[in-house]
Amino acid sequence: MDNFSTPERRQVVDLTDVNRFLAKMYGLMALAVFVSAVTAYLTMTSYKVPVMTFFGDHPAMLWLTLLVPVGLSMGISFKATRNPVAGTIMLMLLAIAYGFVFALIAGFYTGSTIATAFVSAAAIFVGMAVIGTTTKRSLDNIGAYARAALIGLIVALVVNLFLQNPMIDYVFSIIAVVIFTALTAYDAQKMKELYLNYGNQVSATGLATVGALQLYLDFINLFIYLLEIFGVGGRRN
Repeated sequence: MDNFSTPERRQVVDLTDVNRFLAKMYGLMALAVFVSAVTAYLTMTSYKVPVMTFFGDHPAMLWLTLLVPVGLSMGISFKATRNPVAGTIMLMLLAIAYGFVFALIAGFYTGSTIATAFVSAAAIFVGMAVIGTTTKRSLDNIGAYARAALIGLIVALVVNLFLQNPMIDYVFSIIAVVIFTALTAYDAQKMKELYLNYGNQVSATGLATVGALQLYLDFINLFIYLLEIFGVGGRRN
């Protein structure tokens, strides 16, 4: 988001335009979640055998599937405001890639656990998005603390890959939910502020795509870590 760091930008004050931007951003985000859900469902049902056979015969492709979202996320962040169509296409490709990842993860959990985690993540996300979009209070400090905590959490998770301590994983999952809850509100507010400050300088659709990406990532992280929390005792044998 460094492309938007220049001060003294003319602000957009038309509330109709702001609401249109927010609707577009949340619409793209919801579409990405839907695409991921459909991809995961189809992967685990209609295409389960060919997909599992393919990854079984080509294990290196599994790692590539896990790395693809990283490259797509970077591409969206740098490209969306310059080429909104390309940014939107990459967002949908990202959603498909994460759908495959979700399908692999879902195989370890029961249907009720997945449903509970999804509904809980959706409830938290909607609540925090509303707060972030409507509050007059700046959430910059909360965002800064949450991002710093996220860096520390990532380091701790890497360390625990070697320790393999389930209780530590459980505690870290709770911490992660708190972090991404805060980041959801912060990102929702930040994207609205970016539109107010830069909406007349860049493509609104491109900026909405960048916002949709960030909020989508917040949501899926909430979902994954809630799945880990609710999955204690709810894993498939």
